[in-house]
This record gives sequence, C-alpha cells and structure tokens, in this order.
Amino acid sequence: MQPGESPAIFGDALRHLAQSATYLYQDNARYWYSTQPTVAKLAEDRAEQMKRDPDTVAEEIKKRVQEDLRSRGDFLAIRAFPKNNGEIPDEMETQLVILGLDYPYAKESGNPAQAQAQTIVDSRGNSPRLFKNALVFLVADRTRLAELDEAMRFYLAWDSIENDKDQLGLDGFQVRQVTNQKTTWNTAIKGRLGETFCWLLFPTQPTPQATVAWQAVKLSGPDPLAVRASKKLRSDTQMASQFAPTLLRQDLDRIPLWRDSHVSVKQLVEDYAKYPYLQRLRGPEVLVAGIQDGLSRTTWTAETFAIADSWDEKRQRYVGLRGNCHVTAQTDSSDLLVKPEVALRQMEADRPTAATSAESAASTTATTTQGSLGVESGTPKPGLPPKPTHFFGSVKLDPARLNRDAAQVSAEVLQHLTSLIGADVEVTMEIQARVPDGIPENVVRTVSENCKTLKFQNQGFEQD
Repeated sequence: MQPGESPAIFGDALRHLAQSATYLYQDNARYWYSTQPTVAKLAEDRAEQMKRDPDTVAEEIKKRVQEDLRSRGDFLAIRAFPKNNGEIPDEMETQLVILGLDYPYAKESGNPAQAQAQTIVDSRGNSPRLFKNALVFLVADRTRLAELDEAMRFYLAWDSIENDKDQLGLDGFQVRQVTNQKTTWNTAIKGRLGETFCWLLFPTQPTPQATVAWQAVKLSGPDPLAVRASKKLRSDTQMASQFAPTLLRQDLDRIPLWRDSHVSVKQLVEDYAKYPYLQRLRGPEVLVAGIQDGLSRTTWTAETFAIADSWDEKRQRYVGLRGNCHVTAQTDSSDLLVKPEVALRQMEADRPTAATSAESAASTTATTTQGSLGVESGTPKPGLPPKPTHFFGSVKLDPARLNRDAAQVSAEVLQHLTSLIGADVEVTMEIQARVPDGIPENVVRTVSENCKTLKFQNQGFEQD
C-alpha cells in the first residue's frame, strides 16, 4: 500500500480471493497459502453448475422477496410474482405488484417490465381492467439482477457443501470456512435484494386529454421493499393516505367530476380508482374520510360541497339536502354531493315557503281575534289584483355550454313552476343555425333523419 490509498480496496480484494482462490486460506483477519486445495474451488464449481438450474435460484430469490414483504408499508394488498394478469384482482385499493424475474427493467423503450405492466393495467384475464389507477409495480433492475443471481448461486453452493460436509470429509477449519462463506454470501444477498428490486412503475396522466405515460422512480434506503415503495409514493404525492376535501372540490370543478350539479359518493370512489389523472389513494376509505370532513366544515359554501339523499326528477329538487353536517358515509353510498351554489339556491327558495306559512297562520289568528272583538265577519275585504295564470319566456343558450345553461334554466325557472300544484308546463327547444359556406349533404341527411327520430314538429333546411 502507498500513502493515500484506501485500505478498503485491498480488504475487498482479499475477500474476493478468499471466495474464489483454490489455495488461499482465511481465518478471521489471517490469510495464507497452502499446497492443499480449499473448498472455495468446490463452491465455485457448484455455483457454476447452478447456471443450468435457473429455476432453483429464481425460487430462492422469490422466497427471500416474499419474506421481505411481510412489512407491508401503506399497502393494503401486495401481489408478488403473479403468473398472469388474471391473478391480480380488479380492486379499488392500491395494490403493489412485484413482477417476476423474467420482466426486468432497463431505461429503454419497450422493456419487458413496462410491457408486462401495461398488459396487467389493460386487462384482467380476457376482461378489460376498470381500476387502472390502483396499480403500482415494483420491478428488478436488469443489471443488478445478474449480481443478485450470482450471490444466490454462491450461497446455495456453500449451503450444499455444508450439508455434504460429512461425505466430503471436511476438517474443522474447512467447516468453519464453509460457515463463514455461507454467512458472507447471505449478507450479500440481503444487500443486493434491495439494490435489485429498486424500480417503481406506475401510469400517469397530467390531464384527461393527455396520453397515459409510464413513470419510473428509483428507490433507495435500508427499509424493506414495500415500506420503501410506500414512502417514496407518499413523498412524491403519488399515493395519498389522507385527502383534503378542498382538493376534492378542486377536482370536482377542474376535471370536472360533477354529473350536472351533483355526483354520487359511489361514483367518485370509482372515478379515483379508475383514472390516472386523479390522485392515487391508498383506498376508498381515504376519499370517504375527506368527504365527511368536507361536509362538517362551516365553510362548505365556499370550499367544499353539500349532500343530499337523492334527486327528485319529477319535482326537480334534492331530497334531504343539507350542509355543515356530520355524516357517516360508505364507499358504496348512493348519497349525492351537491354543488354548493345549487344547494344554496334550493335552501333559500325553501325559506320563503316557511315564512309565508307563518304569516298565513298569523293572519288567521288576527282575523279570529278581530271577530271576537265585535268586527263583523261579513265585512267585505278590499279587492286584490287577480293572480297571473300564464308564464312564457325565451332565452338564448350557448351551444358549447348547452348542458350547463339548460341545467341553470331548469334549476332557477322550471323547478319553481313545476313545483306548483296543478301546473301544466311545456318546454320547446328552437334551433337556428346559419352556415355561410353551406351545410354539407351528409350533415343535412344526418340531421334530418335524427329530427324525424326525435319527432321534431318543424324542421328543414333552406337558402337565405
């Protein structure tokens, strides 16, 4: 050794020699050569022979990985080394899938790991997979996998020599050497296991219109595999174990996830498990907890949402509508989350009805009191103007926002009229379209046939 050189380099060289040299002996920190061959050559020969039995080595690696997966981290379900995509259930809880050794990862397009992950995400058996946002894949690095395979072959070789020590006639020193080498390679396997299974793969999609892409994240650290994976996903906000109701409201408005002015709890739970452009959640209970938190907030009108038992299509109103309340929701609940502005309009519309009833009761009480004081009950009341019996109106709607504008007209005008007893309400849609360059013949034919199917009373095309 020269000054400035690292002793560790020479120590590593000695360890490699002790593992492979035929005549080099080792006893703790003492090394020496002898004319008698060591068992290192025998171990090397047996390790080389195991290249012809890859299944035994692969099964031992899988066994070590499964033992490591006893620490589950944040994952509710872990699927280790599935034989096909049909073995992975289509569930809404986020599952960690460990791909087999035949599907290693390398930074190149079309690598085996990504191709297999895509197959699993697309389908389960012969059926399309629904909950694509609930799968995360842990895969082996292709380069590191060869090193892990080598360590496992040498461990199994030394283990077989230990089992055959009586037949081989090993002396006490050789038995100690076998035990030490077996321990050394076992330690090497533990270190290389984490270095090999170090890639997380999962689908990502920035917006609903964007193309689904695969993201690969490298793991590091001393923790068990599943714990490392869950920590990395949590730190990169790729899997949430808590979900704020304000973030849910942002998604409801931005995507949007509303169906008209409401959406069921069950539908939302399915949406977050299906679509990669939404936040990946640990499980449906995370979303339900966020919904319950949002409903209990006093700021629900500005930040979160209201809830209703159901939507009465005939009366065009929500049943059991309420906000700022404590609700115990279920993942398969049919309860509806309602836009706060729509909920407020119904709540405000319901208040005058209660006030009018109170005023009517007070008026009746006053009339009865006046009669008891000697006022003639037959005295005619001043004439009141007759109530209108007919309403008509027309409004322009934005064709690009037809669903939104029609829903507003329905909520703010129609529901007030249809809620009146005996009301006979008719709604007619009128369409005017002018195309300066002329309407193509195929559009004329399609629109005319659809108008007949929809039973338009009047329809036609003409030239200005």
